[in-house]
Amino acid sequence: MEFNTLNAIIIFFESYKVLIFWLSSISLFIFLFSLISMRWLAGLIPSDYFIKKDVSKFKINNPLLWYLVLLIKNILGYSLIIGGIMMLVLPGQGLFTIIIGLMLSNYPGKYYIEKRFVEIPAVFKSINWLRAKSNKPPIILK
Repeated sequence: MEFNTLNAIIIFFESYKVLIFWLSSISLFIFLFSLISMRWLAGLIPSDYFIKKDVSKFKINNPLLWYLVLLIKNILGYSLIIGGIMMLVLPGQGLFTIIIGLMLSNYPGKYYIEKRFVEIPAVFKSINWLRAKSNKPPIILK
């Protein structure tokens, strides 16, 4: 019985070795990207992000360039969300990656969802720890 199970596993890995290689490579890339970028991305968040809601001067002065930046930012944000979801089961900092992706993306109810995530004590402490590593002030929630 155990011998048949072991053979089935070996046959599975031999049949899908290219797919397993690519999934492993993607997982490794996402893991390394998250390790390298999380501190930097957490430092980019303004400390008053959840308090101050001003209209962007960049949007008013350069609307075409603003739309281009918005498109790139959303592509990066949604990629981080997908990568973060994958990192929940693969190696990496999945929750942090999802939060950064949520903050980069634009969608209805964005600020409410972000604030709810960041209000979780462990997440709030972790984000501020990453910000301290980047010599940035802590995030202010109220």
